[in-house]
Amino acid sequence: MSVSIFTVTSKSAVLRWSRYEGALSYRVTASLRNSPVPVVFANFGQNTIMGSVNSLNPNTAYTFRVEALGSLMNVLLADANVDGSTAADVPTIKMASSKESHSITVEFTDVSGATSYILRAETNDGSFFSEIPVPSSPGTVTNLQPYTDYTLSVMSVNSAGRSQPSISVEAKTVLPAPQFNTSSPSNSSILVKWEPVNHAVLYSLSIIKEGSYNRSRFNTTDTQFLLQDLEAGTSYCIKGNAWSPENIPGDDITICQITRPPTPQSVALVVTSTPDAGIVVSWDSTKGVEQYVALSLTGQNCSSSSNSCILIPLSCGETNSVTVIAINKAGSSVPSFPVQIISFPCPPQPIWVEEVVAGNCSVKWSSVPHAEYYTTFIKSDDGIEGTCNSTETQCQFHCSCGFSYIMSVFAHNQAGPSPPGPLVNHTTLPCCPKLTSVSAVSWETLMIEWSPVRGADLYETRAVDATETILCNDTAPSCALSDLTCNSRYSVVVIPCNDVSGCNLTCSPQMHETAPCMPEIKSVSQSNASTVLVNWTSANTAANYTVTVVGFAGEKHFCHSNGTSCHVPNLPCGSNFDVSATASSSAGNSMPSYTVPLETAPCCPDNLMVSQVTQAMTNVTWSAASGALTYIASLSSPRGNAQCHTMDTECIMGCITCGTNYTVSLEAISHTGHKAECTYHGFSASDCCPSGIRLFRGTNNTLRVRWRSSSALTKYTAEVKGNSTHVCSPEPGRNTCDVSEIVCGQVYSVVVAPLNRDGTKVPFCNRRMYSVSCVGSNVGLAGVPMNSSRGDSFQLCCSVASSEPTAVIDVTPKSSAITDATPVFLVVVNVALEDTQAF
Repeated sequence: MSVSIFTVTSKSAVLRWSRYEGALSYRVTASLRNSPVPVVFANFGQNTIMGSVNSLNPNTAYTFRVEALGSLMNVLLADANVDGSTAADVPTIKMASSKESHSITVEFTDVSGATSYILRAETNDGSFFSEIPVPSSPGTVTNLQPYTDYTLSVMSVNSAGRSQPSISVEAKTVLPAPQFNTSSPSNSSILVKWEPVNHAVLYSLSIIKEGSYNRSRFNTTDTQFLLQDLEAGTSYCIKGNAWSPENIPGDDITICQITRPPTPQSVALVVTSTPDAGIVVSWDSTKGVEQYVALSLTGQNCSSSSNSCILIPLSCGETNSVTVIAINKAGSSVPSFPVQIISFPCPPQPIWVEEVVAGNCSVKWSSVPHAEYYTTFIKSDDGIEGTCNSTETQCQFHCSCGFSYIMSVFAHNQAGPSPPGPLVNHTTLPCCPKLTSVSAVSWETLMIEWSPVRGADLYETRAVDATETILCNDTAPSCALSDLTCNSRYSVVVIPCNDVSGCNLTCSPQMHETAPCMPEIKSVSQSNASTVLVNWTSANTAANYTVTVVGFAGEKHFCHSNGTSCHVPNLPCGSNFDVSATASSSAGNSMPSYTVPLETAPCCPDNLMVSQVTQAMTNVTWSAASGALTYIASLSSPRGNAQCHTMDTECIMGCITCGTNYTVSLEAISHTGHKAECTYHGFSASDCCPSGIRLFRGTNNTLRVRWRSSSALTKYTAEVKGNSTHVCSPEPGRNTCDVSEIVCGQVYSVVVAPLNRDGTKVPFCNRRMYSVSCVGSNVGLAGVPMNSSRGDSFQLCCSVASSEPTAVIDVTPKSSAITDATPVFLVVVNVALEDTQAF
């Protein structure tokens, strides 16, 4: 079975155990801790599982045992024990009293072994019950109701639990404090009011001045009380409480109240205009004042925590009175005695200026109430200021032309000057501009410039001639008169104006002439390769003209004339230009004429070279020419001409006759068709190649070469080339020469060509192949007819070291068939010899 402690008190313990089967009763014993002898016991029936043992000692350690008993009160084989302690002893209340309406303080005896205490408070009707833990005596029960009876008891607490409640006592809470409301009806009294306190039979009040130790006491059964004969502006603290029928004082309350401040004394008024017009109000400071307020008869007010303030705004020309009151938390004082004041006068208005005679001006205005005298301020736009004091309503001053004046008038009295009144502006007629200059900007525009004059808001510039009037209005001291008639005389005048006084129409005009009219170019023609003639028309009466020719690179060429034409020299060839003309006179330059384009003839090439390609064909080359797009090259002679037309810088020309002198010329043509005729040094075609070349074998291994010459003065050279090269050159006029050391059985190439004057050989004469026979004296062409179905071809074979041919080449004659006549062949042969030479 098992057992546990359910609860303990100072002198008892309640145990709980488990039921044991067969037990008819249970015995509970308590013995001191570590002692086998029970000190108390109790018996319980078989159906009981919870019971208590009493007569225990407070704050004592025990061992509790529960035994199961049989029918003979014998102990069955079932028991259980548990260790525990009793609570501390029950305290005793010494006294319970209430000093506040919401709490009761209880004093009680301390008991041994208690770690804390519990105060219990409850009402007799059970409407209130409260337990509050306290560490020791005394303890206070809070959250109670005022003037209510409570039953109070105390219990001790230790680790085992709490003791039984002590013997209770009765106590009642005191009355609550009355809720004071205070005010200060005057600066010498304070009125205290409160709501009635239930069960109160009397109220006590005491008052003490701030900073004093003297307290006055008063009792009353009323709910208000007036405290009199107090100091103004002084703080007082009032303490009060209610008394119960048992003559016990309730909670007290303390409230502080200040009396109203005293009336301000020595009030003084001064008119000021800085920073704003107003009345400076001052007074003597007194104690207990938080703020002063000054009030005027016209409704203005100002406040201050010091001894002065300013009433604004202040109206001019009025009589006013001012009072001052002092204010604190209690309220305001009695107003001070009103003080009277007269403000400054109003500004004079309207103000106007009269200028009956130029240079003499008068400022006038209407009279102002309360004004003793007037001051007029006059300031011109050059910064000079002047004043005029007067008791009258006008003031005179000197005013110059071209000046603006600003005037204002102030009225004065003992309170000071009036506020600024209206400003009057007066501007005299502007003076005529001086140092006027007129210059021509263009043939139709005159730029008029002058020195600015004072007072002029606008300048009107007029230019008048016999047919029209041109106007220009501007605020700047310059104006451009445009759209004038060229080559005309105008009367020009500048009239200064302003918005107030109008325009000065007395200024003198000046005469000025406009620039000449623009010429018109009629024609531009090229006189020679570098000069052009320009013709134009113009309506000018007298003018000089300049023609300007401008190239695309910016270079310029000029010519001058007072007529209608002039020549422009030294123009480069192959260039494009813009041509314009300008007229000039003492009045300036005209607009340039419309531009006319000009293209000069192309340049001739600097270099031209003619080289002969063949006997009947030449190659002509030249350097590029500026401005040229195409070229026509010509070779001319009595025997015939050759020509080619190309866009390149070279061309091939055929049909050249050998041994003929030609004239060489070139035409360079621009993209618009301009031509330049270019002539160069002559060209001589080389002498003709000889014809009828024959070879004859002579003695001693010699070979004679014979040909027909075209000129008796031509010198020729013959070249015979086999394994070695043999050259012979006879005297001019001869047509034969011999070569030696010829080897029979070989094939030789032979070329006979005329020599040029410089000794070089003409390179394009034909080379012929010959075979030298070792039998007889035959030398023949090394060609034999070949067996072919074509009857117009033959085989050309040659032998170097033997009679066997080493190469066979098909040769086709240029004629339709081979005849007995000497044929002409076009043969290209490359034969590889043993010594790698080709022929």
